[in-house]
Amino acid sequence: MSSEPTILADTAPLDLRLSDDELERTHQHILQFLRDVVDDAGADGAVLGLSGGIDSTTVAYLAAEAFGPENLHGLVMPSVVNTEENMSDAERVAQELGIEYDVVEIQPIAETVFDTFPEAADDKMAAGNVYVRLRGVLNYFVANHEGKVVLGTGNRAEALSGYFTKYGDQAVDCNPIGNLYKQQVRQLAAHVGVPDDLVTKTPSAEMWSGQTDEEEMGMDYDTLDAILALHVDGPLSKSATIDHLGVTESQVDRAVELYEKSEHKRHMPPAPEPLDL
Repeated sequence: MSSEPTILADTAPLDLRLSDDELERTHQHILQFLRDVVDDAGADGAVLGLSGGIDSTTVAYLAAEAFGPENLHGLVMPSVVNTEENMSDAERVAQELGIEYDVVEIQPIAETVFDTFPEAADDKMAAGNVYVRLRGVLNYFVANHEGKVVLGTGNRAEALSGYFTKYGDQAVDCNPIGNLYKQQVRQLAAHVGVPDDLVTKTPSAEMWSGQTDEEEMGMDYDTLDAILALHVDGPLSKSATIDHLGVTESQVDRAVELYEKSEHKRHMPPAPEPLDL
C-alpha cells in the first residue's frame, strides 16, 4: 500500500495534506471506526451507494478492508442524469474489490414521483433532490432487509458548505471520511490503492446533466478547503484569509454564505424550547 500522496494542482492555495505518519494513523483510525460501527449495531456488514466518484470509492476501499468485501453490498443507482462513464466506474470499483453489488435503475421510480406533482418536475433542484433521496430510501431498504448499516460518503468540505441533500445522501448511519477535507480524501484514496484516474476525477453529484460540484459552489475544492480550514474552521479573519491565501473577497464571502445558509442541515430538526409548566 503506497504512502505517496496524490499530487495536488499547482494552484492549491493551502496544502492540507497529512504527513505519512498522520495518513497511516488516519487510515487505521477509520478502519477501526468502521468495525466499531458495525459491531455496535450488531450488523452483518454495510450497504454503500456507489457513484463512481472519489468519495464513495474511497469509502468502498476502506470498508472492504475493514470488514471484508463479502460483508459490503454496493448499490449502483443510475438515472437519466448520470453519465455512463460514472456508472461504469461504480461497477468497476465493485468488481475490483470483489464486493456484491446490484444495479438499480431509479428513473422509473423518479418518474412516478414527478408524475404525482408535474408542476414541480421542471424545477431542477427539486427534481435533482428526488434522485438523491430515492437512493437513500433504497440504501436503507436493502440495509434493513440484510441487517446492515448504511455508510455515508460525505467529507468535511461538503458538511461545512452544506453540499449535500437533506435526508438524501446524508441519510446514513455514519460518515467514515467526514472529518477529512477534499484534499485529504484524495490523499487517502491514493494511499489505500484507488486508481489514479478516479483520484483525480472531476467531482459531480450528478443531480442534473452536466453538473459539477465546483461550478455549483463557485470555486474549486482546493480553494474551498483552504477558506474553510483557515476562516470558517480556523482563527483567521476575512482580511487575513484573503492575504494569506491570495483568494478573492467574493470567494471568502461565498464560502461563508454556504456555511451559514446550511447550518440547519448540520442539526436535528428543531423543536420549541420546553415550557416550564
